[in-house]
Amino acid sequence: MDILYFIGYDIDEELPWHSTLSRTRQLYGQEVFTEIFKAVLKQCIDKGMISGRRQAVDGFYVKANASLDSMVERLVLSDAEMYGRELDENAEKENATGEEEKEKSNSNGLKPKKNPHNKTHYSLGDPEAKMSVKPGKATALNYLGEVSVDTASHAITHIQAFTADKKDYQCLPEVIENVIENLKENELIVEEVVADTGFSNGKTLRTLKEKKITAYIPNIPQFIYERPGFSYDGKGDYYTCPNNAKLTYRGTYNDKKNYDKYYRAGKKVCNGCPLKDTCLVYNKREGGIITDTLERPYLVTMHHRMTTPKARRLMKERQSTVEPVIGTLVNYLGIKRVNCKGLASANKCLTIAAAAYNLKKLLNLPVKRHTGVKAQTMKGTKICLQRILEACKHLLTQFIAMETKNNYSLQ
Repeated sequence: MDILYFIGYDIDEELPWHSTLSRTRQLYGQEVFTEIFKAVLKQCIDKGMISGRRQAVDGFYVKANASLDSMVERLVLSDAEMYGRELDENAEKENATGEEEKEKSNSNGLKPKKNPHNKTHYSLGDPEAKMSVKPGKATALNYLGEVSVDTASHAITHIQAFTADKKDYQCLPEVIENVIENLKENELIVEEVVADTGFSNGKTLRTLKEKKITAYIPNIPQFIYERPGFSYDGKGDYYTCPNNAKLTYRGTYNDKKNYDKYYRAGKKVCNGCPLKDTCLVYNKREGGIITDTLERPYLVTMHHRMTTPKARRLMKERQSTVEPVIGTLVNYLGIKRVNCKGLASANKCLTIAAAAYNLKKLLNLPVKRHTGVKAQTMKGTKICLQRILEACKHLLTQFIAMETKNNYSLQ
């Protein structure tokens, strides 16, 4: 009865077939869910809930609808065939273990899991789900959710799902780009971003700088701000050690996280140094070695910025802003685990959950109503609720129309 009333059906009219609602994720693309999220976000902005100036970003794992028992080894078909031929040619040398492996191999070149890893194995249940683990938790197949929250009202400005083999710092540029786009449509500008150490990366900081966004992200512990006794000459591009030996530039290499510059002193020079036992960079095999990332200036700037009182205040504010939002999404809005398969469907789940979260924030917004005698505080407003209901009815009507157009059963 309540659904009939909500969508404007008469009491004697039959409801649309249940798949219209239950199969929404399969029937409609991400753009429909994004439209719903942006419609609710605009309502929040119109009510003055979102300033857009400062965003707190954090990531969290969402359990995938797959089990570790479904993990199988990645093998190319040609490799499997070659493996079979080798077994045939060396039949006399085959042992019991080799025979067992051959029997377990199938025509697709898939082998049962053995010390599974994302690079060597994948899940048959959900190939896009990746293995990941948090400290103190068991390894599981997950997706990585990244959420951006406006610090003014704790409203979500963007949420997105990534594969769990990615790191936070790899996802941040794309997340910020989408946040900027969402707020730009409503003439709001992002000026500051606050995040934890997991988002620290030289390339990421450079990207934020290029977008004219001030970041407050603690550097990773591996970053060395200064080496006592070592001085750097910018013109000659070399370091001088406490014993006045030069560590000259020897090249740049990619360590998958950063492009690092490599400085080294001669092995003979360092092995004969009287200070080698206390030297911070001495290596017996190669002598003195120093590595510096090409993005070191951005990391140095961040080091100084994070020592300010404002940075300490913002880090506390981040904890009380984005982390409770994630807790609400996970514990109360069904994002602890997704009951679907694939990254696209997981992204839809996160998007609609964020829209629901913002909708609840909007309806709980205290609004002062002047009566001439005194101001009374009430939750929500009739106009706001009517607009939301009209938007929901419009979208639901579109769903039903598309269902009919696609010749789905409407019994």
